[in-house]
Amino acid sequence: MEKLNKKFYESELKRLYIELIKLQATIKKQGLKVVVLFEGRDAAGKGGTIKRIAEALNPRVCRVVALGVPTEKEKSQWYFQRYVQHLPATGEIVLFDRSWYNRAGVERVMGFCTDDEYWDFLRSCPEFERMLIRAGVILVKFWFSVSEEEQEKRFQDRINDPTKRWKFSDMDVISRKKWVEYSKAKDEMFAYTDTKQSPWWVIESDEKRRSRLNCIRHLLSLIPYEDVVPKKIELGPRPKVTGYVRTPINEQTFVPDYYENGEADNFNKI
Repeated sequence: MEKLNKKFYESELKRLYIELIKLQATIKKQGLKVVVLFEGRDAAGKGGTIKRIAEALNPRVCRVVALGVPTEKEKSQWYFQRYVQHLPATGEIVLFDRSWYNRAGVERVMGFCTDDEYWDFLRSCPEFERMLIRAGVILVKFWFSVSEEEQEKRFQDRINDPTKRWKFSDMDVISRKKWVEYSKAKDEMFAYTDTKQSPWWVIESDEKRRSRLNCIRHLLSLIPYEDVVPKKIELGPRPKVTGYVRTPINEQTFVPDYYENGEADNFNKI
């Protein structure tokens, strides 16, 4: 797939950010409750897309939920319970970086749940999502589809880049050997949960720039929003300050200017 021109990508992303701000204003004004699920294979581009969406929005309106391994207490609870507490209140949008579909994916493939737990999830999940929708939640589900070749390329990139190695876990090493198993799990999950009321929207994500733009565009198309942006504020002149004496600078502790010469020196870890 041809890579989008960087200049076009950044320009289009900026244009879509304005639309996301309009969507945010509508969600807040109308008291909407929006849940967006981001699922897919490891290194499929979910995190990067979530980051692009969230960085344009007010964190008081848009929350990102990325849960870790469940605790022993959470394992003893109703399966959906730990996700329910993160659902939006009115006027909020919540982006789930992986969600309750962990049970149909990694837990199924890696043997972290029993067969009974797995099949109970597939039967319960559609009804759970219908309950959310009946309660007024706007539910959007994205599946990021990446090829085996592109996933391997991204894995190698993570390994070779010290700033990205944290993204590659021991679990990824094992999962890498189970491509077919994950494919079968995804197909079975779709068979039960790709419903008319709550469909899966599949995004081809071998080309990151294109997939991010497509995801944002489609999200905007699914939720009607008003063509409103915050009004431009006229600040006017600053008022004159009287009767205030600033604390002497030499009485404050400042962070050193490590780059006063305009270049990087040798970094010594403390």
